[in-house]
Amino acid sequence: MPRRHRKPEVTEPPFPGDTLTLRVGEIVSGGSAIAHLNDGRVVFVAYAAPGEQVEATVEAVHPDYIEAAVTKVLDPSGDRVEARCGLFGRCGGCQLQHMTYEAQLRAKEAIVREQLRRIGKLDDAVVRPIVGADEPWAYRNHLRFSTGNMYGDIGFITRRGRGLLKVESCPIAVPWVNEVLPAFQGKGSGLHQVQIRHSAETRSFLISPAVPDVQVATGQRSYLEELGGRRFQVSASAFFQVNHAQAERMMQLVGEALPDHGRVLVDAFAGVGTFAVLFAHRFERVIAIEESHSAAKDAQVNIADTPNVEMHMGKVEDLLPLLDAAPDAVVLDPPRPGCHRAVLDALIKFRPGVVVYVSCNPATLARDLRILVDGGYQVDTVTPLDMFPQTGHIECVARLSLMDAGA
Repeated sequence: MPRRHRKPEVTEPPFPGDTLTLRVGEIVSGGSAIAHLNDGRVVFVAYAAPGEQVEATVEAVHPDYIEAAVTKVLDPSGDRVEARCGLFGRCGGCQLQHMTYEAQLRAKEAIVREQLRRIGKLDDAVVRPIVGADEPWAYRNHLRFSTGNMYGDIGFITRRGRGLLKVESCPIAVPWVNEVLPAFQGKGSGLHQVQIRHSAETRSFLISPAVPDVQVATGQRSYLEELGGRRFQVSASAFFQVNHAQAERMMQLVGEALPDHGRVLVDAFAGVGTFAVLFAHRFERVIAIEESHSAAKDAQVNIADTPNVEMHMGKVEDLLPLLDAAPDAVVLDPPRPGCHRAVLDALIKFRPGVVVYVSCNPATLARDLRILVDGGYQVDTVTPLDMFPQTGHIECVARLSLMDAGA
């Protein structure tokens, strides 16, 4: 019988539930502020702003760090504001509503710079100013709600995972989602989750799974999104960016980073084919690779009018090394764990002149950029993009070029 791994027993203070008085420093990856105990141990303090003195309750003690959350602000920062959402602090969706939006942007850009320096051992002079959102509220067009069996409520799981928070409205959700949300309260019993997606550009929506006895259509298998003037079919289980305005800006950044003309473009981690379709006119041939079956099926529909795009379904680390043609340019858009080493090794072998890396995790971005730099590339620019205002998440678009491309 396999052994169960137990958490190490906490034998010295602080213990969970204890109150600490701390002076906190900068915001770090994930959205907490960093502080230190007198003995040097690190404390990650949720809902603190840089420079504040706070009282914080210990929530978890780990061998090399402590997690705590603010319960009282003793010396507030000038960047502190009243959170807009009444569930802030209990819901795990947002981490930064207590800070002005300008302070959020400063903190996120600083995180990207720090991760590149510390993890990637790279010069942070390549980091461009963060691209903030014109509207830092009411932007999220895809939400996934958990359900309660007893009353059929729908909402979000608490930050520490100890129950369901019924959600009447969410201030970062687009208005359409908040308009239909009340119709689902009391109807969630027996369902695991309810996802709601909506495109203001196409007026198309998806609510999955089917929910009986509600005054809005549900159970759609797919819906239509629009990006860069093109429409894309997106299935219920396929990924698509949740912030339309910032997704448009991201596409502009990718377009600026890619060459105007080329022979072969590889769109790795292609999803429903957005990059492949939007930049197909610049290349003679586009090879899109996607592991998800549902996303790849969507991509087949989406590339139907783009004959120079071909879709390959499978893991990027398996298919990229086997390509029959060396690409001129590659777009990488991996999930949070970043790229498998085989993907990076294949790029170093093929030596495309330009690599554009879209990342949702600055830490794995920094790690992968270091590998590519060691393989003969230089990092031209890294542009942070605030795809998820009020949260600790950070998107980046990095451009790399081959140092000896003319050799």
